[in-house]
Amino acid sequence: MRLYLVQHGEAVAKEENPDRPLSDKGRADVQRIAAFLGRGRTRAGRVIHSGKTRAAETAKLLADVVSPGTAIEEAAAGLAPNDSTDLFVQAIGNWLEDVEAGVEAAGEVMLVGHLPFMGKMASLLVAGAEETVVAAFTPGAVLCLEHSGETGGWTIAWMATPGLLGQ
Repeated sequence: MRLYLVQHGEAVAKEENPDRPLSDKGRADVQRIAAFLGRGRTRAGRVIHSGKTRAAETAKLLADVVSPGTAIEEAAAGLAPNDSTDLFVQAIGNWLEDVEAGVEAAGEVMLVGHLPFMGKMASLLVAGAEETVVAAFTPGAVLCLEHSGETGGWTIAWMATPGLLGQ
């Protein structure tokens, strides 16, 4: 199974717009990441976002490339910046069971949310502890984790950031 953890793109300041949609730079960064993922033939059977405007916009831009024709999903709970990882750890366990049962869409899931949640989730899955930093997220970054059925653990397959892809 592959799990893509995505920090939303750069958003406008709260003073400019309380809903905090993506800034022009944030939109351009996410479009650049989406194009990169498309060239690499990255696919996701599900794209789930936190419900906040900046995450929903990021999810839409990415889903158009990695999950064309599939409806993006808003998480009922669990993907807000300071949420506990418990809800999604349980969901990921269910998705792993689905993969073992042969459910194709469960094999590639993209979660679009916020810091510190994304960092804690990556750390918990890879290192077994939320406080152990395993990846440095930046706005628009995508971290690809792979689960090995052989070892039963998660590893970092790759990470792409807008800065890596240039301006």
